[in-house]
Amino acid sequence: MINWINLIVMIFSSLLMLYLYLKSVEPSALETKIGKKAYKKCGQYRMLASVAELIIVGNYVIYFFYPIEIPGIPQTFPWEWGFSILLAIAIVIPSGYIMVKGLLDAGKEAMIPQIDQELYQGIYTKLRHPQAVGELPLWWCGALVLNSPFLALYSIIFIPIFFMMIRAEEKDLVIRFGKTYKTYMKNTGMIFPKFRQKKRSDEVKE
Repeated sequence: MINWINLIVMIFSSLLMLYLYLKSVEPSALETKIGKKAYKKCGQYRMLASVAELIIVGNYVIYFFYPIEIPGIPQTFPWEWGFSILLAIAIVIPSGYIMVKGLLDAGKEAMIPQIDQELYQGIYTKLRHPQAVGELPLWWCGALVLNSPFLALYSIIFIPIFFMMIRAEEKDLVIRFGKTYKTYMKNTGMIFPKFRQKKRSDEVKE
């Protein structure tokens, strides 16, 4: 019974996280309805979304102790648990760095949308969404550490979830910053850096 309740809570919390985060990234649209307090309101949504995310992390841990037997899905990976740990470490080091760097470079904007946020500094000159890029693989790290193929499969749900979050956030950022953000989108990769060849100003035409 606990295993099924845990699964239901995990699914609900995943959808709740998506809903709350989508609400948290529309301060400019909400500002047209309730004014400047929209930014604080969206910050509150962001905090609640983080709580929902922490609940999902808890659900992952509970699943380790109370797994569900599903035909065709083994309870553990077919290799040694130690290999899963090493693989998780190999993923978490670069992913964790990108996520933390994104959090630090975003400043207060990471948790509470800022009306006077500067575009953009640090890692944001290379990636538009480093926090999402760094955080998404961490779900598979959790599945590896917990030695659960089911959780690895469940983590796939976060691909469309994070994509919807990114698209909603960018829609509002275009409202907030207009042409400036559109130019930023054109010149900066969403999840992969854009490598552009620089034209040599001293190039001699023959």
